[in-house]
Order: sequence, then structure tokens, then C-alpha cells
Amino acid sequence: MTNRKTSVIGFPRIGKKRELKFASESFFKGDINEAELSQVASDLRRYGWSKQSEAGITFIPSNDFSFYDNVLDAAFIFGVIPARYRNLGLGSLETYFAASHGYQGEKGDVKALPMKKWFNTNYHYIEPEIDDTTTFSVSDSIKPVDEFSEAKAAGYQTVPTLTGAFTFLSLARYTGSKRAKDFATEAAEAYAQVALRLAEAGAEWVSFAEPSLVLELNEEQRSLFKAIYTDIISRIRKASGLKILLQTYFGDIREAYADVTSLGFDGIGLDFIEGRKTLELLQGGFPKDTLLFAGIVNGKNIWRANYADKLELLKEIERAVPADNIVIGTSCSLLHVPYTVTSEEKLPEEKLRHFAFAEEKLTELSDIAGGNADALQANKFLFAGPRTEGNAEVRQNVSRLSAADFERKPSRSERRKVQDEVFKLPAFPTTTIGSFPQTAEVRAKRAALKKGTITREEYVEYNRAKIAECIRLQEQLGFDVLVHGEFERNDMVEYFGSKMNGYVFTQNAWVQSYGTRCVKPPVVWSDVSRKAPITVEWSVYAQSLTDKPVKGMLTGPVTILNWSFPREDVSLKEQSLQIALAIRDEVLDLERGGIKIIQVDEAALREKLPLRRSAWHSDYLDWAIPAFRVVHSGVKPETQIHTHMCYSEFSDIVKDIDNMDADVITFEASRSDLKLLDALNAANFETQVGPGVYDIHSPRVPSVNEIVDTLHKILAKIPSANVWVNPDCGLKTRGEKETVESLRNLVSAAAILRNE
Repeated sequence: MTNRKTSVIGFPRIGKKRELKFASESFFKGDINEAELSQVASDLRRYGWSKQSEAGITFIPSNDFSFYDNVLDAAFIFGVIPARYRNLGLGSLETYFAASHGYQGEKGDVKALPMKKWFNTNYHYIEPEIDDTTTFSVSDSIKPVDEFSEAKAAGYQTVPTLTGAFTFLSLARYTGSKRAKDFATEAAEAYAQVALRLAEAGAEWVSFAEPSLVLELNEEQRSLFKAIYTDIISRIRKASGLKILLQTYFGDIREAYADVTSLGFDGIGLDFIEGRKTLELLQGGFPKDTLLFAGIVNGKNIWRANYADKLELLKEIERAVPADNIVIGTSCSLLHVPYTVTSEEKLPEEKLRHFAFAEEKLTELSDIAGGNADALQANKFLFAGPRTEGNAEVRQNVSRLSAADFERKPSRSERRKVQDEVFKLPAFPTTTIGSFPQTAEVRAKRAALKKGTITREEYVEYNRAKIAECIRLQEQLGFDVLVHGEFERNDMVEYFGSKMNGYVFTQNAWVQSYGTRCVKPPVVWSDVSRKAPITVEWSVYAQSLTDKPVKGMLTGPVTILNWSFPREDVSLKEQSLQIALAIRDEVLDLERGGIKIIQVDEAALREKLPLRRSAWHSDYLDWAIPAFRVVHSGVKPETQIHTHMCYSEFSDIVKDIDNMDADVITFEASRSDLKLLDALNAANFETQVGPGVYDIHSPRVPSVNEIVDTLHKILAKIPSANVWVNPDCGLKTRGEKETVESLRNLVSAAAILRNE
């Protein structure tokens, strides 16, 4: 077998122990300076390069590192920085962070740029903003060249990678009359300038990442893509021998395949994991002198690759492309998986041997490329038998679900009348999304319980005191519907998974969600069921402290699944329904405990929506929406069901969201300029709705007038009787002082609206 070349699209950057997170947060607080933060970043980059080099990876990326987000990096590389951030007069890195999470201080007060989901992943990107005065430019010192040169000085020849011009322009928000096509020429010129600067620094390849090509493209979009890259390639070819890689991922490029293969790229990266038609497209023809970067190792999940299956796939690929022209790679960046299983000290070997995190995936690439006989035999043994026996009763419960389990009675309009009479809430009822700030003390108490240095009784006593404090604060502020604060929870998914059968948990398998926010997704190992009541004791205790309604707070089945590493041996539909039945048990126990409002968060509902509209229902919504309906179908009419969704575009699935049949839905809306409201209005959205009135992912405190102005915009589109007032997400990551100030302003704004 040919010892093929190997490639990685991107490597994790947060650090095995979240070093970048902690260093960045120290920088924000002023505890370390920019030089110290930069040193941490440099150490992390070098670690990634060294690991890939040790594994024998042929094409090692650079510029895949980011302090916050690679799309935001591209905006700063090309000078696409809105004037309000430049005018603050901050240093370059501080300006960058102002754009990513806002700024409020002596230099001014600005909100962050919008945050959006990165295609169908759990990662978030910062949306670039372009107005009619925007110009693309390249400064003397630019990140891709600096990091390539840094790698070269350390002894690593890398492939600099940039968010491609087509994807950048496609993802940007345009605030003036101009659109993407109006910036195509100057964007192409700027991208070519960076590429030529890289060639001067010694780069042999440059990689342009174009995941937007996997979307359903129309003729105008295809024309834009062709115009951009015809220009870029021409400019580069005239001035250097730099080779150009066009890298795609997250699906196939069926509309653009003919264009991509005709433009003269030296390498083309295709996804064979999520690209359903990629092999078929390849079999229709591939450029003779072009390298195929074949993404055959899953960059998004943590299960070991089946080498026999991968070698069979390679045989099919070789029928279309000569073996010498094939580079074996990851399906996408390894940003979406943890660093290494060697950081897991508590999981038994019989489980760990089934996992491949980023560093193990490097080994998989090398094993498959080299045809290592011992490795192939060991892998064959791993897949020889079933991984787990599972739970037959759980599977039977799913198979027994009938139409009645997916329908709540009476109708929503009838329930509304009952609930209005029960709760007698004022106009514009105020609430929060669930969590309150988790201080160092809160985290320390949870860690102490885990370590056994405090008893369960001591922990319960502490948490009860925090809940009582949280209830008092909300009553003092004047909230109408309260929450207990969620001090017992480390994470909205991991916490619930830890209370269920069928899950496996890691110690250090951290993955970046956005910026400094890291999550540790649990692993769906086997069939899922609830062990015992999960949240009931905390919610019932909180309700005993007040006459106002306290929401029971749960995470929904689709979000639990989407924010876990799912099984690959069972369908997503089956897994979602198993989790739905477990959460339904909890909903009914809360109701029996006297909790009259229950919020079942589906923050990630949109997250795994297929990128192609044609597959939305058949591949996802036809089981995701019913899974949510299972959760609440058995509750009484007077029990009010809430749900929450954040950081996604919902406008095109508004009807499906309404079909979830919740009584109240709260949305993230503040960072997206309330664009969702038009879609809700157009769809005659029936559910009561709380569009978030301020951004909790920023430390800035919104003024009363700012929130009042936001509410006026909401009321222009949504009937006042259907409007709730709330932040756009949970408050777990915020400081206590800023939280209290923001919430006080929120309640004051609602009072002003009532007086009006």
C-alpha cells in the first residue's frame, strides 16, 4: 500500500487544561499583560505543531489558532473593523476583544458584534459587519504571516489557512446598500496580497477554507465564488509559485463541484463523512494534476475510526483519483473534539479504547495512510463485537410510543385561558432564563462535594442558602416569575447526563464553544434512561420560599443530544426519543411536586439542522420536534411549559418552532438586532414569546432607556399580550454586580412599558 500523505484542517487551541481561557480572562481583568497572554498563545501553537509533526502529518496548518474566532480574525486581517470599535482608541488586541464581547469603560460603550452558530457544529463565530464605507486592506504585520514565520522558526513547515473570501463575504452582515458582489474585487486583491506575503515568507501552500460551498448555492452565489477565485488565482499565479488549496467541509459541494474542479486549484479538500454525494461527485471526474485532500476521519465525533471501512472507502476513491494524488485528512477541523484521551485518568480502558480525540485522530491518519499491519489488526479486534449490551426495556419504551404521546391536550389557546386565570401575571411579565452567576465559591463547593471534603448534607445546606439568597434578590428586584439559580449545575447538559443511565463522562475533554467558553460534552455510550428525580428537590425547595411561581429548569432532549457526543451505532432519532422519555419523567415529577411553570430548554434545536433545506424535515425536524412534544404531552392544562433557544437563526423554521406546542418561548435576539421579530410576525406566531432584551455574553450593563427602546421595537412586531421580558440567555458566566444592575434595569424598563 502507498504510504500516503496526510493532512489536518485545524487543531484545538484552548489548551489541554484550558490555558487560553484562563489566560484570556486574566488579561481581561488586568492581572496579566498582552505579552504574557501572547506567550501562552505561542506555547499552545507550538504544542499543536509538535504533536502533528510527531505523528508524521504532511500538511500541518498554521493560522488555525485564534484568541476568539477565526472569522473575526479574518475581519481584522483585512481591516473590516466597524468604526465604532476603531474609534475607541484601544490597542489592537483590546479592540479585537471589544468587537468579540463588547466594551464598557472610560473609552466608550459598544456592544459586541453578533454571534452565530458555525454551520452545524457546537461552535460559534462572530459575524463580520460591512457597510458602504468598508474597504479591505492589509497591514504591515498580519497574523497569518506572523504565525507561519513563528512555526518556520520553530522548525515546522506549515500550510497557512484562512477563512476563504467567499465564505467571509457570505457570512457577513451588510448594513448599507452594498452587498457581497460589490466587495468581490477588493476582497480578492486583499486575499491575494496576504497569499503573496506568505510566499515571500517561505510558504509553499496556502489554504482557503470555504465551508459555505456545501450550502445550496444559487447561480448568483456560484458566480460570486467563480469571480473571487478566478481573480485570486490569477493574481497569485502572476507573482509566485505558491500552491493553492481550496478546503471544504461539513458536507458535499454538489452545486459548486464543476466550478471548483475547473478553476485550477493545486489541491481540493472534500468531506467524505458528511458529504453524502462527495464520492459520487468524485466518480464523475477530478482534475488530473490536482491533489485530493480526502476528509475520511471524522473531525466532529470522538469514536474510533473503523480502519476496514476507511480502507474500503479509499479503494472507491482510488478508482477516480490515483493513489499518489490522494492526501488523507480529517473531515473538518479538530477544533470540535478534545485534545487527547491520555488526559482521562478515571475512565476504564475498556471504554477509553473506543475513543479518539484530536491527538488520537492524528495516529489514525498515520495508521490508515501507512497501512500499519499491527494497527490494522488491533483496530479489527476493537470492532469485532458489540460495544455495549444496552437496555432492552428502554428500547421497548420507545417502540411503544403512540400518537397520543406526541400531542398535548387541550389546545394551546384553551390552555392560555386556564393559565391566565391561574397565574394572573401582569403585562410584560419578567423572568430570567435560568442560571444565576456561578461564583468561585459556588464552584469550589461543588468540587469539594466531588472530592469528599464536605458531606452531602453540608452541600445541600450551602445550596439551599444560595437558592434562598437568589429568591430574595429576584423578589427585591420585582421579578414576576422566579428561578432557583441552578447553583448545583456545572453544565446544562453534563449535569443531566450525569443523572442518567447510558452516559459516560470525561475529566478533561474540553471543547471550545466560543471565545473563552469551553464545554465538556458527555458521551452517549448506551441506551439512556433516568436513574432518579434530578431537579425536583431544588425546585420544590425554591418554590417553598415564595408565593411567586418558580420555574422548574430542565434541558430538552434535542439539546442534550446535540451537545453530547452521540452514538454512531444508533440513529439520532432513537437517541433523542430515549432522552425525551427520561426528561418526561422529570417533568411529571416536577408537576407532582407543585411546580406550575416548567422550562425545557432547547437552546440547540437549530444547531444540527441539515445545511441543505431539502433534508430539514426528513433528516431532522420530523424527529426533533416530536421529541420535544413527548416531554410535555402528559402535563395538566394549568402547567405552563416554557422553552428557550439561543444563538441561531430561527426565521426559516418559525412554523416548526411554533409546532413544538410550548406555551412560552424565549429567544436570543439582542445580538441579531431583533431580526427574528419579522419572521414571528409574518408567521402569525401563536406562542407567547420573550425575545432577549440584552446580551448576557457581554460584561456591559444595558441602561433602562436601552431596554425600553428594545421593547418598543419588539412591540412594533409582537402583540403586547404575548410579550415576556427577559435577558437573552442564562447568567451563569456573568459577574454578580453587573448581573444585579442589568436585571434591575430590565425590571424598571418593564414597569415603564406597563405605565405606557
